[in-house]
Amino acid sequence: MMEAAAKEAADTVMANTFGHRFTLTTFGESHGAAIGGVVDGMPAGIDIDLDFIQQELNRRRPGQSKITTSRQEPDQVELLSGVFEGRTTGCPIGFIVRNENQHSQDYENMRTVYRPSHADFTYQTKYGLRDHRGGGRSSARITISRVVAGALAKLVLRQQGISIQAYTSQVGDIALDRDYHRYDLSLTETNSVRCPDPEKAAQMEQLISHVKAEGDTIGGIVTCVISGCPAGLGEPEFGKLHAELGSAMLSINAVKGFEYGDGFGFATQRGSQVNDRFVSHGNGRITTATNHSGGIQGGISNGEDIYFRVAFKPVATLLRPQETVDMEGNATTLTARGRHDPCVLPRAVPVVEAMAAMVVLDHLLLANK
Repeated sequence: MMEAAAKEAADTVMANTFGHRFTLTTFGESHGAAIGGVVDGMPAGIDIDLDFIQQELNRRRPGQSKITTSRQEPDQVELLSGVFEGRTTGCPIGFIVRNENQHSQDYENMRTVYRPSHADFTYQTKYGLRDHRGGGRSSARITISRVVAGALAKLVLRQQGISIQAYTSQVGDIALDRDYHRYDLSLTETNSVRCPDPEKAAQMEQLISHVKAEGDTIGGIVTCVISGCPAGLGEPEFGKLHAELGSAMLSINAVKGFEYGDGFGFATQRGSQVNDRFVSHGNGRITTATNHSGGIQGGISNGEDIYFRVAFKPVATLLRPQETVDMEGNATTLTARGRHDPCVLPRAVPVVEAMAAMVVLDHLLLANK
């Protein structure tokens, strides 16, 4: 009997820690008191730019524009440990962001109903209970912790000359060219969609507004470019750099696909068209003439730009009737209430960057162990 109880308990333990050397353990729920985390493995002596960390959170926070959820949260971060006189000590960094604008009553009609394409049924099946208020632990609000940890990782990476830039490259059928070199990525933050093409951004915003007015949602793609990453990060068997990036991206709420380099485009090409030829520049410096591989070969970074694309599904919560069943299996119709994003792309951009930063720093620390 004790063995059965132990097995049942083990089956309901949730995994909440990400990383190997640079790790993030998160806590909190969408309508709980706060979201927070503990970062371990942060190198000592790093200057902490609290304004930068807050700026990263501001990029993710709700209520930014008319095409995001209207939930108003300041998302003010409080660092609780691991920092002394403005510099990291090497000790774990605890942090917290308090929830201040929950409307839990908006979810009361979802208490016993399984929302289509949400985690309600799977959570109930695995854990025997669920928090119906905003999705609880499955809410995208939990990504706050990732953005804080990613900002800390970025502070280290920028000392190494490594930059990470993500942007919205597609909403619905409105898409940018796949070649990021065609765009001035510094324009990404100049519009509410976070798209570096102003004309396409306006079209995307109009589409999102139209979809929102219909009580519907829409998906899209975020592209990310990592520049300045040295060659030699990642492992050739398990622990491939692209596999670690893929795992990180697929752990983000609403992500359904990941591809790096030319990705699925390789399937229709010949090797003579996509092989990246090596070029010597003298003094031992070797690069590739092209970068179809996306900066990773054999699971290891080669020193070129690492670029990848992340596909996001439409938000599952619709402000229109949907057929479903309740917890007893009875057919019912659910009309959601509350404040929801019609498209996650604009607020997902800093989350993608954060996860990429954590992966790269983690592998830098593994390489230097």
